[in-house]
Amino acid sequence: MTDGSPARSSPPRPDRRSRFGAGRSIGNGLQVHDEVRIKDVVREAYGELARRSGSEATGCCGSDSCCEPGQPELYCGGEAEGVPDGARAASAGCGNPHAIDTLRPGETVVDFGSGGGIDCFIAARAVGPRGRVIGIDMTPDMIDLARQGAREAGLENVEFQLAEMEATPLADDSVDAIITNCVINLAPDKDRVFAEAHRILKTGGRLMISDLVRSPDAEPDRGEAMEDWVACLGGTEPRDVYLDRIRGAGFGRVELVSSVPWRSQRWQGAIESANIVATKTV
Repeated sequence: MTDGSPARSSPPRPDRRSRFGAGRSIGNGLQVHDEVRIKDVVREAYGELARRSGSEATGCCGSDSCCEPGQPELYCGGEAEGVPDGARAASAGCGNPHAIDTLRPGETVVDFGSGGGIDCFIAARAVGPRGRVIGIDMTPDMIDLARQGAREAGLENVEFQLAEMEATPLADDSVDAIITNCVINLAPDKDRVFAEAHRILKTGGRLMISDLVRSPDAEPDRGEAMEDWVACLGGTEPRDVYLDRIRGAGFGRVELVSSVPWRSQRWQGAIESANIVATKTV
């Protein structure tokens, strides 16, 4: 499905051999080889979640993590009604991006880290048959699951593309809104994610984020293990640092809509679930 605008070709994936040698810094003290390794581990963990989404198994990274499958309490007023079972089972969000701002009929919406597609399916109803929803995910099993869900639901205004959110195949200034739910914290290079969001949004377009951030006066126990990244802990940043990264990407208006303590006992007082909206003004 296309809108007639030229698509940007996806760049080649980083050479996996780079993980064994020195590389350019991507922030947070990380190197390119760290980024490749983190993405490999995250891709495998969420691929497993997708493959297990039809079972009653617990999430890939524990009951206290943001990727605990199925988060029905995050949605209200029947928002998730009619969403395919597979998408519900693979849901790994920490908030509700649809509560941040209103998606309008006819809009083009992109979901960064769409997973099994739950937020795309909710958005597809909001934008209606004249609108378009594009899910972007780097995990092939999640893309397969989401496409199956779209067929089951009979939705013709939603599609899923295998790509990394730092380098989507979408054209400049082609999107009205981007939604994302507990995904950007998984990205080793968040500046590239926010820059890509700014690139593809039209002027006046909104970036609607639900994500985990560190509380201003707390330092969580951040381990070095890869499972900490999969569990949405290793990549969290202080709230103000996170907001400054969005501003640094060129967004003229950045608003923290709400922020509540995350429910995990391990992270009590250290991690918050934040809802943020950023607008591209130029």
